[in-house]
Amino acid sequence: MTASHRYSDEERAALYRAIRERRDMRHFLPEPIASEIMQRLLEAAHAAPSVGYMQPWRFIRITDDIMRHDLAELVEEERQRTAEALGERSNEFLRLKVEGMRECPELWVVALTEQRQAYVFGRRTMPRMDLASASCAIQNLWLAARAEGIGMGWVSIFDPEAVAERLAMPAAAEPIAILCLGHVEAFYEGPMLAHEGWDERRSLETLIGENGWPTPTE
Repeated sequence: MTASHRYSDEERAALYRAIRERRDMRHFLPEPIASEIMQRLLEAAHAAPSVGYMQPWRFIRITDDIMRHDLAELVEEERQRTAEALGERSNEFLRLKVEGMRECPELWVVALTEQRQAYVFGRRTMPRMDLASASCAIQNLWLAARAEGIGMGWVSIFDPEAVAERLAMPAAAEPIAILCLGHVEAFYEGPMLAHEGWDERRSLETLIGENGWPTPTE
């Protein structure tokens, strides 16, 4: 039965390649993204699963230069606050390029709709399943972008209330991501933060438990 539902070797290889080579990009070329490609990426995002079928995601395209500048300034303000909070790693953090908002040809804000609060199915004991659902949509978009040869970066360093105010969101809506998309000269060989020595990927074995919480191995 497995074979009848299994993708071809080539299709499976392409899927795993997109997962393996997805990168959080910060450097972009000015060439615009074709509208048909952007539409495919958004449709991939909208095909994501959502608990209770709430579909809590909302996508806002930023085309106004003043709005883009204002959002970039909000990110820069939070970058400085984050550096202060990091203490001894402050200077190391400030050397990192954490966003490409001024260079990317496509800038999008993803938010949780205020209507999600009416959904009880899936949220009664786990209210943040709205965030989990929207994150699935973002990951769908990210993988589709990689398959299309489009770079994407997820910016999360901002004050949600300030972004919501700038975009005149309803009171209970919640921005969760600023997405930078664009063509790139090359995809990073590995995760940028790992390359810069900020941190490294944990081994899978240390993150798996059986019948209980994972325990460190000697």
